[in-house]
Amino acid sequence: MARMLNVEINGRPANVEDVHRMATWNYGHFTSMQVRDGAVRGLDLHLRRLADASRELFADLLGAQAPGDELVRGLVRQALGGRPDASVRVSVVPAGPTGGTDLVVSVSDPVPDVPRPALRVRTAVYERDLPHLKHAATMGLTHQALSARRAGFEDVLFLGRDGSVREGSVWNAAFWDGERVIWPAAPALPGITMHLLRAALPATGVPSTTRHLAATDLPSLRAAAATNSHCPAQPLASVDHVTFPNLSAELAEILTTAWSRVPWEAL
Repeated sequence: MARMLNVEINGRPANVEDVHRMATWNYGHFTSMQVRDGAVRGLDLHLRRLADASRELFADLLGAQAPGDELVRGLVRQALGGRPDASVRVSVVPAGPTGGTDLVVSVSDPVPDVPRPALRVRTAVYERDLPHLKHAATMGLTHQALSARRAGFEDVLFLGRDGSVREGSVWNAAFWDGERVIWPAAPALPGITMHLLRAALPATGVPSTTRHLAATDLPSLRAAAATNSHCPAQPLASVDHVTFPNLSAELAEILTTAWSRVPWEAL
């Protein structure tokens, strides 16, 4: 687990009262990013995510406003304290019953983006609340991921009650049919890494598409991968009984090539 280096709330060190209040409310949203040499891939999308989710989740709180882009940039730079490389989580949480919101910046050691050995995952029927938001209600997905690990798998892929493929525990799923990358069309978090990969793939000459995928469609596909801010191209060895013996490495290479074309944005 990455070592926590600093936590600040509205630009000051977080104290015990802050932690207690956030744990008691357990309400809010966040975005996670990897900082390298003081820059972030998809920084504008992270800022937009924070603003959009704030307007949706906190519209009823007196005085609550979406955090401004320059405020977020400044607080992240301050929390980094001159560190060029780090993992950063920016959270927006209630300041109190009627008092607007607080902005929390957590800084930890940078996470290597090198993929692990191909993962074995199992499916589970689970639908996150407000799936389009990256929010703090994570008990259900954590329970499903831990249950999969206790059963001998490395992670879990969520299905809707209609059998449609949705998303992984903390990642988006990408599939390969031998000609194009396929992203599941279903209620799920539109991950920033996924968004950037979709935009970068055309320049590599590899087409991609978004369409409905059912669990019963998986045997017809040739490869699968997980994508998130930690790793843009984590190969999947299998989903339930469906195996992808060698070609998931091919898909991971395609995604890695596209990822290399995504520019960095200075904080």
